Amino acid sequence: MRIIHTADLHLDSKMESALSPAQVKERRTEMLDTFSRLVEYAVEKKVAVILIAGDLFDKAHVRKWARRQVLEEVRTHPDIDFLFLRGNHEILDFPGEADEEVPANLKTFNEEEWTAYEYGKVVISGRELSDSNYSTISVNLILDESKLNIVALHGQEPSYMGKDPTHVISLSQFKNKFIDYLALGHVHNFTYGRLDDRGTYCYPGCLEGRSFEESGDKGFVLVEVDEEAGSISGEFVPFARRRYCIVKVAIAEHMDMGEIEKAVSEALDEMSSEDLVRVVLTGTKEMDFDIDTERLQQAFSERFYFFQVQDQATIRIDYDAFMEDRSLKGEFVRLMQGEDMPEEERAQVIELGMKAILGEDLE
Repeated sequence: MRIIHTADLHLDSKMESALSPAQVKERRTEMLDTFSRLVEYAVEKKVAVILIAGDLFDKAHVRKWARRQVLEEVRTHPDIDFLFLRGNHEILDFPGEADEEVPANLKTFNEEEWTAYEYGKVVISGRELSDSNYSTISVNLILDESKLNIVALHGQEPSYMGKDPTHVISLSQFKNKFIDYLALGHVHNFTYGRLDDRGTYCYPGCLEGRSFEESGDKGFVLVEVDEEAGSISGEFVPFARRRYCIVKVAIAEHMDMGEIEKAVSEALDEMSSEDLVRVVLTGTKEMDFDIDTERLQQAFSERFYFFQVQDQATIRIDYDAFMEDRSLKGEFVRLMQGEDMPEEERAQVIELGMKAILGEDLE
């Protein structure tokens, strides 16, 4: 038996703010298309269940055509069960409005109790978190030791805790519960590990990145169930239409713009033209050397769907060169040298101070 474990699709959501309006519109369409491609993949691989562990959509209300496109994918693939567990971003009118028939193969969970769906020896149980049940949600979870148990939840450990206290769970409370695979959602990076001696836990991450905070390969987990062997294993499948990629390029003080551009070009060799790329310049530079980020932007922006440059190189201050300098610049550098602050912060203050003394634009 094969199962797709996916979560945090955030369909019809906002995109990276730096994208153009046309790109935002295109990316929102592409994310819906990726869901359709996922269903096609499921058909090709003879997947029996697509388990959505929360945040299929992104907000309380989305456009009707987006909701209807998802329902149409479910309705036209009756041989696949879609198990949908609501997350903290879920819309209010899904899976259906009062006058709309919900497909029989779209199965849901709720907050009040654990709901289980059986597929031979495999049992998939799930329960939605709320502000009243998240701290004790494991108490009423009763599983049959002889079954292959998959448990679905949408929540995160306290160490990952964000602004929403209702979606915090402790993995320790699910140990020794006869769980073979804990299918989680809410954390947007693929994470896989041991739950206890019997089972594993997994966050598939988001299906598509929406900003540089969600960089790298994104996709889902293909779960293989071997009923005869009594085992469950998962494999991460990169599947995003486009990737957000952060590429760090270390520069040195001796480098001129030509050498920096060459270093950036070499670092981008493995990037796809479909990617959204942010180059971050690191390393050190001379105090009076301004990196021409606009030149780099023009040189590489046509190679990628989206491209930007950030200069985070540290300024090297040659304090000895200012020891005998009696100018205002020398006085300022010596004054800052005596300040108690991190060297990186001091270098930034000195750079701004020098520009102010010389009457340059501080931006």
